[in-house]
Formats: sequence, C-alpha cells, structure tokens
Amino acid sequence: MKKADFKSFLQSVPKAELHLHLEAVISLAGVKKLYKNKFGKEMPADEQKALFSYNDLNGFIQSFLKIQGFYSSVKDFNLVFDELEKYLVKNGIVYAEVFFAPSAFLKMGFKYEDMVEIFHKKISRIREKRGIIIKMLMDVSRTFGCENAMNNYNILKSCPCEDIIGIGLGGAEAKGPAKEFEPVFTQAHKDGFRAVAHAGEDVGPESIWDAINYLHSERIGHGLTAMQDEKLMEELSTTKLPVEICITSNTFTKKVITKASEHPVADYFKRGIIVTINTDDPVFFKTTLLDEFYICHKDLKMSMEDIKTLVEYSFTASFMQDSDKKALLAKVNEAWKNCPEK
Repeated sequence: MKKADFKSFLQSVPKAELHLHLEAVISLAGVKKLYKNKFGKEMPADEQKALFSYNDLNGFIQSFLKIQGFYSSVKDFNLVFDELEKYLVKNGIVYAEVFFAPSAFLKMGFKYEDMVEIFHKKISRIREKRGIIIKMLMDVSRTFGCENAMNNYNILKSCPCEDIIGIGLGGAEAKGPAKEFEPVFTQAHKDGFRAVAHAGEDVGPESIWDAINYLHSERIGHGLTAMQDEKLMEELSTTKLPVEICITSNTFTKKVITKASEHPVADYFKRGIIVTINTDDPVFFKTTLLDEFYICHKDLKMSMEDIKTLVEYSFTASFMQDSDKKALLAKVNEAWKNCPEK
C-alpha cells in the first residue's frame, strides 16, 4: 500500500498513544515563538540547527532541557496544549497518556498548582471540542536523582488532579539506574497511582529487569535491549507486561540500532509480547504516529492485520477503564471494515 493511502486510512481509525512527552509535541514554529517571547528576538538559524543536532540519548536530553528553558511563564503551556491538540487530531488519536517533566519548571520558579490548573483547563477543552481523552503521567525524572524524584512525587500527591493518574521514570538511563528509585515507586503504588518506567533504551536488559523487580513498572518504555536476553523475552511474553515501542526514537539515538529495519518490534510481536507503537518526542525525531505505524508495515513487513492488532494493543495496554476499552475496540473493528488491503 502506498504511504499516502496507508496514512489516510489509518488516520480514520481511532488510536491511542501511550509514550508521548508533552514538551516534545510542540512544533518548530512553537519553539521559535517560545524563544522570541523569552529573549525578545528571533531564534538564530545556527542555534536552531544546534538544538536539533545530537547523536545520542544524553545529547537529546540536553536539547529537551534547553527547550524547557525557553518557557517564560506557566502561560506558555497554553501554546503547548494547542500544539498537542493539533498533533492528536492529525494522527487520529482519541486517547493519550502524556508525560510531563516538572523538574526544570519548578527550578525556574513556576508553581506546580498553576501548571496543573492550565493542564486541567486545556485537557477539558480538548475533550469538549474534540472528544479526545488525555491523561498525564508525571515524569519524576531520574536525571536529577532520587531525592528530586521523591520531591516531585510529593508535590503531585499534595496537589491532586483528576487528569494526572501516575508517574513515569524518564531521563538519562545510564546515570539513574531504575532500582535507585524504588522508594518513589513503592510509595506511588501504595497510594494507588499508576507507574511506568523508561528502561532498556540505551542500557542493557538489566535495566528492564530492575524496572520489573524493583519498580514493579506496569509498562516498559522502549524495552529495546530486551532482545539481548532470551529469559527476559520469555518473561515479557509470559506476563504480558506491555512494552511501549518508539522506533524512530531508538533509531535516532543510535545506541542499539541505526535503522528502522533493525528494530526488533516485529519479533517481539511474533513472540506474543504486548507492544504499543509510539513517537516518544515527535518534533525532536521528525515523526508522527502514522509514520511509526507505516514503518511497521513497510520496513518491518507487518501485515495490515498485524497493524490492527497493534492499534488494539494501544487501548488494551492503556490505563483507561475496561468499559471504555471495549467501546473503543468496537470502533476500531468498525473502522477496519474500510481497510483497502485485507
């Protein structure tokens, strides 16, 4: 199937995205606007080029943090959510679980309660206008250590918001081993929050094991290096612990693979591992969810029936209520009747 036909059809099919960072959905035009508001001048071309020039995970994280530094006030989140809305509509996403990382903003003096107020207002508006459901996961961040992560969690707990359903562990994986954050995750589980962790993105399978054994993560973000450990692959297949796959992101950072055709997601799928397709950071990696699904079909030779199952996994692996999952899966089945290639 031609790419344009594939994307046109799949856009019409309801989908969920479960591994998406809020600050990385903003478009380049949005980044330029933040920059101008912050510094009172246009963003120089050389600085723009440098911002998106990196070849590993740590380089990407530094660019991510730099863009966070372009924010002038909590009001800038209005722009970010407007960009998020455009992205979700463009990709036919009806449900999203979105990470947000508060550490840098708190260090800049932003008040958490002010951020959350805007989050709730914009999420409610998007649901009323588009019918799209957005839930958020606080990235407590391994980049700044366990004490900072616990401080972030305590802020989340002290300022409850119905849109924020749990925590995630992102950031520099090599500098923050998952097991060091066990106290944060133990408390979150105890308090009834959902909990997920990035693991196996640029560290070996031991990082995934730690996310399972110490953090009791309910999904694994990336999970790329699971392919290096046969016992772990069997564990993921047996327990049906979902893995949030981000193909272009994994290719871009070049830590484990260098091209999409090397990605193990098709093998994971064949092994019975529950995998979901995600973008991670669309503006940084110049991709969309529709593009990621097309990679699965074209480069990894997954059939349209396989693609349908991946779409279904995006709902079944989510934290939405079972009744909502059932309703949306029915809509997927209805939309798939129009699939041009059976």
